Amino acid sequence: MNEVSGILIKEKSSKGVLRLTMNNLDQKNALSETMISILKDELEDASTDQSIRVIVLAANGNVFCSGHDLKEITSARENQDNGHAFFQRLFDHCSTLMQLIVNSPQPVIAEVDGIATAAGCQLVASCDLAIASTESKFATPGVNIGLFCSTPMVALSRNVQKKNAMEMLLTGDFINAEKAKEIGLINNLVEKDDLSEEVNILAEKIASKSSMTVSIGKKAFYAQADMDLSEAYKYTSKIMSDNLLKDDAKEGIDAFIEKRKPDWKDK
Repeated sequence: MNEVSGILIKEKSSKGVLRLTMNNLDQKNALSETMISILKDELEDASTDQSIRVIVLAANGNVFCSGHDLKEITSARENQDNGHAFFQRLFDHCSTLMQLIVNSPQPVIAEVDGIATAAGCQLVASCDLAIASTESKFATPGVNIGLFCSTPMVALSRNVQKKNAMEMLLTGDFINAEKAKEIGLINNLVEKDDLSEEVNILAEKIASKSSMTVSIGKKAFYAQADMDLSEAYKYTSKIMSDNLLKDDAKEGIDAFIEKRKPDWKDK
């Protein structure tokens, strides 16, 4: 275990799974400027560390993430510009964090046990996969305090159907884990006591694949999603052709034909 700071715990398993656990219970694991900065640094470092194959984002306490720190935001109103420069910097940095998750070469799994609201819900939606305890709840409640969840909307609307996203955004109501799975915000829900074990099983299964292949696939998945049909097929045809020239593709196919376990070189 390596405590990056008092508010984030960092652990790396022998199988290449990096676990980042938010640990700021007093602030309900809010995405304060400090928390955002620490998470950004860890993701940036991990992106160039070939020993890290999967990242798990978790949290201690009964709140996964409460969104932005509203006390920090209110305090900034005392600035000469009423906080505008701080607000812009905060949302820019948070947007960068969310894009780091999407652009990370490693798959990022959200392990959610508790409440994920506003930017906390955005954090879950930005991850490649999300597993939640049956007790978890999700909301984008900014509309209730006069601040529409515009940046969380970006991640939310890219993960769930438009009408489901709009209902969450316009009402600010919580949805439970069962509903979150139904609309595609999370992959699965499990009992609280089984959550970490189930996430670890999933993480280690992915970590056992060729990290080169997984990285190619993740990048291509998000890239093709914004293309029209013919462009997407043209793009992914080239991706697959190039992928076949990689050592791990040859090894994987040979291993399948020879009915043996592949020996990945991650290249």
